[in-house]
Amino acid sequence: MKRRKGIVVPLVAILAAAAAGVVLGAGGMFAWKGNNIPKKVRLGEATYDVLVIGSGGAGMHAALAALRKDKNLKVGVMTKLPPTRSASTMAQGGMNGVTGVGTNVKDTPELHAKDTIKGGAWLNDQDAVEFFAQEAGKTIFEMDYMGYPYNRQEDGYIHQRKMGGSSQPRAAYYMDRAGHAMVHTLFEQCLKQNVDFISECQMLEISMGGEKKDQLNGVIAMDMRTGNILGIPAKSIIIATGGYGRAYWIRTSNPYSSTGDGIVAGMNIGIPFKDPEMVQFHPTGLAVNGVLLSESSRSEGAQLKNKNGERFMEKYDPKRMELSTRDIVAQSIAKEMEEGRGVGTGINAGVYLDFTVIKPERVHAVLQQVYDLSYRFAGVDITKEPVLIAPTCHYSMGGLEVADFHTCETRVPGVYAAGECSCVSVHGANRLGANSLSEVLVFGKVAGEGAADYVKGRDYKGSQDGLKAGCKKWMDVFEEVTNRPHLGNRTVPEIRDDMVNTMWYKCGVFRTEEQLQEAAKELDVLTEQYKNVYVGDPSHVYNTAFEQYFELGNLLQVSRAIVQGAIARKESRGGHFRRDYPKRDDQNFLKHTLIFKNDDGDYRTEYKDVAITLFPPQAASPAQPAKPADGKQPAQPAKEAK
Repeated sequence: MKRRKGIVVPLVAILAAAAAGVVLGAGGMFAWKGNNIPKKVRLGEATYDVLVIGSGGAGMHAALAALRKDKNLKVGVMTKLPPTRSASTMAQGGMNGVTGVGTNVKDTPELHAKDTIKGGAWLNDQDAVEFFAQEAGKTIFEMDYMGYPYNRQEDGYIHQRKMGGSSQPRAAYYMDRAGHAMVHTLFEQCLKQNVDFISECQMLEISMGGEKKDQLNGVIAMDMRTGNILGIPAKSIIIATGGYGRAYWIRTSNPYSSTGDGIVAGMNIGIPFKDPEMVQFHPTGLAVNGVLLSESSRSEGAQLKNKNGERFMEKYDPKRMELSTRDIVAQSIAKEMEEGRGVGTGINAGVYLDFTVIKPERVHAVLQQVYDLSYRFAGVDITKEPVLIAPTCHYSMGGLEVADFHTCETRVPGVYAAGECSCVSVHGANRLGANSLSEVLVFGKVAGEGAADYVKGRDYKGSQDGLKAGCKKWMDVFEEVTNRPHLGNRTVPEIRDDMVNTMWYKCGVFRTEEQLQEAAKELDVLTEQYKNVYVGDPSHVYNTAFEQYFELGNLLQVSRAIVQGAIARKESRGGHFRRDYPKRDDQNFLKHTLIFKNDDGDYRTEYKDVAITLFPPQAASPAQPAKPADGKQPAQPAKEAK
């Protein structure tokens, strides 16, 4: 399908304009009119067939998929933010998938699966990865039909670039705003399909009833605008609340909303937290505050250099250099800093990411958001000088266990999970760049279809009385917590700051038994202090103090699970690096960690075998000798339309 350059260039310009149009159009179509909660929800008159918690890529694609399965379903999306402010909007690099066109003609789903499994250090469930690799390319085309404004080549095909750990260029993208465009594209479609949005509404718990507490009632939530506690009946729930990077607070690329709410709610009803220790530290967060500079930076040729100007990745992975997997690059940066070749000291130290080897016009064409972030937060014009970066907590490979990846149902009937809060497990011990947006789309769709099938012909069996009792309980909690006298008790920020220091310095990029045991004890102390924490704001309208209190409780629970999983896994694999156990141990730890929450609030650890199909685990590659720097920029695949 050869197209003349004169035709394609205007087409690309139109598509780029369309991206802005989606954003502006969606904002214009979605008039709040003072009501963030639909009237029937506020009055307790709405029962949802499918209630999605979270408005990111997984959540909104799930809502659309449920309605495509059955247009007569009542589907709602509940979010503690306005619907287009989810963490998915922050994703920059693109979405992996085999399309078989353009730069991707040599790729296959088998290669995509192999790269994903190798990058995940064989902790991936390979049957799920095979399914994912088969579906990811289809999802790229599906988003194209919805109006996603992909960057394209001069011949009109979607341009795909190579991201870290990938053997082929398979990341389709829109500039370095891939997630932003994705969320707005999905949001526009949700509005078209009349999906209910229950916004600025914080899920407090999933309500279960019946003698065995295995019957879903719905969700207890707080309307942040009024402080009212709502009981929302639902036949099925899809948890799509994203990750929990704020356990590392300022050393994370995640938004302030990423506090593990869905994971804690799921654990509280019996769903295990799978592989919590597998936290990915992205190599390139701004040293000043952890804000992410996309992996597309290194895909486009940006180079990592220490304070001596050395391109140090040649020592650690001379073949892939800056495009090695994220765990290797992050650990290499941390080692350079520890050995005195970093820049600065303390929590804001780092190394340089050098964009000056890329032509300025190329930076502005495809890395404009990276340019803007560097300039606004670090005061650096990256076309003229390097910017200081350091590893930043970026992604959670672990999450709520998905019992069946063909439906995304959990162990609790009627409760599904998708996106970063779930663990399928596609990513294993380390996610490849650009696999996350693909995963949220693929399994968001699966979850929506699974929930739609579950509720087909099913009446609401939950208990309205159970929901009312849950609302009463949380009203009492709110009044007790917000009206406590100070009495010398610690505040939310004080406990949170101590939690962050514990997690960053003792359960960060590098870990040891001694550090982890200290972290566990410190978190126990903080959890006790939290029980009497001073909040100090009794108002009901937009009580962000109570919101932060609630989120801190979730972060403490998530942090305890991360540390417990890390203590138990006495090996190094992917994002989990134990200095006292530096080698991967397939004999003892080729298995998933499952952390359950007991009725007494304590945690217990169990294990689950990894599913192996096509790719038996291979030994880790031996260290390669360092090679002299040649200063060359990685070759660019196929020429894009300008």
